[in-house]
Parts: sequence; structure tokens; C-alpha cells
Amino acid sequence: MQVLVRDNNVDQALRVLKRKLQREGVMREMRQRRAYEKPSERRIREKASAIRRARKAALKQARKEGLIAGPRPKNRSLRAGSGAAAR
Repeated sequence: MQVLVRDNNVDQALRVLKRKLQREGVMREMRQRRAYEKPSERRIREKASAIRRARKAALKQARKEGLIAGPRPKNRSLRAGSGAAAR
């Protein structure tokens, strides 16, 4: 995997590399291969993950149908200025 370093900006190149590795699933695979996982533990982990995905999908559907309120919007007015001058 290659990442171009532009204008000697190594920090930005590292961020781009990290993003690419996460998209490819390399980080997840490294974490999984770090130690042996028993088949029973794998089933438990995958089942918990499936339950989380199902809950998330149900919550999204309920919000879409208007059954529950969505997340509160963040108040950005406090971040706009600095110190007491903005308040």
C-alpha cells in the first residue's frame, strides 16, 4: 500500500495511511490474528455483533417512521467564538 507524502507533511500521510488500512480491514484482521480465538468465543462475538446490528437497524427504522425522536442536534453556537466575547 502506498501513500504520497506531500510538502513533507508526514502527519497527513499517516492519517491517510491509517484511513486506507481501516477501509481495507487490515486493522481488524491484525487484531483478530493477535491471539487464537476459540470457535465458541468466535460464535459468541459474532452473535453479539449481529444483535448490535439488528438493534441499530431497528432504531434507525423507528426514527425514520417517527416512533422515537432522533438524536439531539449539537449546539454549535458555543464553539463559534472564543472565551467570554462569544457569550
